[in-house]
Amino acid sequence: MQSRALEILVGFFVCLGVAAVLVLTLRVASLKDVGGPEGSYPVTARFENIGKLSTGNAVKIAGVTIGRVSAIAVDPTSFEAVVTLEISKAHANIPKDSGAKILTAGLLGEQYIGLDPGGDENSLGKGDEIKLTQSALVLENLVGQLVASMAEKKEDSKLADALGKLADAVAPAASKKP
Repeated sequence: MQSRALEILVGFFVCLGVAAVLVLTLRVASLKDVGGPEGSYPVTARFENIGKLSTGNAVKIAGVTIGRVSAIAVDPTSFEAVVTLEISKAHANIPKDSGAKILTAGLLGEQYIGLDPGGDENSLGKGDEIKLTQSALVLENLVGQLVASMAEKKEDSKLADALGKLADAVAPAASKKP
């Protein structure tokens, strides 16, 4: 009888441990309702490149999470990424001329959308579109630009060396003329 009670007690604590891990996982992943009891409203933004942004990523102002990315689609005519943001109604006073950037938390961290508040007296509302956007910085593109820049500088230095040699060759010949 004692072993049966011990088995039930151990099973209870195992279930309690699994539940605790589940709750902690959901808190860390921040999968709770965006708007809380107030609810949320959708806003869209268009980007040329979203990098590794995905649904569920944070929307922040001044480092404070105010919403989540709820959907990502491609506009079939402009081929831009259309990102839908669910913003908490507690933050319904965001100026209409605000900008949106895709940023990265740390060097290799998760991407999020950072909003830069504008100065307009009117606020963003349900279904509005953020016009000022800055796409994600893609590391591969930056490396490609760096390599191209270095190759260009190398060619420029070769050209400068050749012009210098030409000038040296012409200068003695010009000084010998009567």
